Amino acid sequence: MSNHLDGNALAGVLSEVFATDVTAARARCGRCGRTSPVAEAMVYPDAPGLVARCASCDHVLVVVVTAGERLVLSLAGLDTIDLRISTAHRAVDHAGDDARVSRGSG
Repeated sequence: MSNHLDGNALAGVLSEVFATDVTAARARCGRCGRTSPVAEAMVYPDAPGLVARCASCDHVLVVVVTAGERLVLSLAGLDTIDLRISTAHRAVDHAGDDARVSRGSG
């Protein structure tokens, strides 16, 4: 298990699930409490999927397995993950808020 990639190896597969770049997100390890960008995790691609481990304590943070048209994602090793919301999503959310406000006031 000594050959690993950095957390950027998760970018492609996680883009299927998240609309934002997860590798830039800050994640907190559930074991040691280290908070760092996901890109700093150690990713092992030799398992049936991708296994991301904490660079500090080696705790399993993320497991991603793709099987045909399914993607199974476990974030069980994380206490938190802090994602930035893209401006496109904020614009959509605010447009929906505006529509609800105008319907409610009329």
